[in-house]
Amino acid sequence: MTGEEKFIVDLEGYLVIKNVLTPDEVAEMNAIIDNGDMQGPPSLWGEPFKRLIDHPKILPYLIELLGPHVRLDHDYAIFMNGGEGRGGLHGGEDGGRPGGPEGDHWYKYRDGVMRNGLCVMTYNLAAAPEGAGGFACIPGSHKSNFPTHIPSGVRGFERPAHYVVQPPVEAGDVLFFTEAVIHGTMPWRAAHQRRSLLYKYSPGHSAWAGTYYDISKYGELTEQLKRMLLPPSIGRRPRVVDANG
Repeated sequence: MTGEEKFIVDLEGYLVIKNVLTPDEVAEMNAIIDNGDMQGPPSLWGEPFKRLIDHPKILPYLIELLGPHVRLDHDYAIFMNGGEGRGGLHGGEDGGRPGGPEGDHWYKYRDGVMRNGLCVMTYNLAAAPEGAGGFACIPGSHKSNFPTHIPSGVRGFERPAHYVVQPPVEAGDVLFFTEAVIHGTMPWRAAHQRRSLLYKYSPGHSAWAGTYYDISKYGELTEQLKRMLLPPSIGRRPRVVDANG
């Protein structure tokens, strides 16, 4: 991560990482989706989707923000057509402090190091220009002390508020956010379909999902991918990036 990227994440709780996927990668995954042969979470939809788990352009961010024992906790897709709505603003209920009602939605900074609980890498296979809808958040709310004071009308997107933003993204961009930031899904207003793949990561010692990955379903895996799909643990857990492969 660059110094500016660290500043943005610490300041706002999210970051748009530009051009992570090439146009060919985006086209390949969209073609698989168009064919409709999809079962289970996106990471099981074929090799192009499996490679997203530890994508080489994304893994350095995960290690910087969640630590060297980061694990994939769960993944799913959000497809939306024009006029469709989803959940309102949520997250950040514990004000970024561990131990609250959402105990793994936290953000910490100490001595130059950022650490997060559950976080998301959102791979965008379609553009979401300004005003299109989709992902929205309240920048900086991962450090807020008054998250429960947000009016219900703002949480449900019934009325606009200047502090709620919808970051524009292009196809191929990845949008990172910590679950400690207050976020949600605005109604989709664009003419084309929203296509977003959400790969959610936890520190190696914690889990959000109630189930773990069955690596037998993934075919051939590198040793690094096996480490990314390990169930949570803390004792003698291997680092994701290992000099011996």
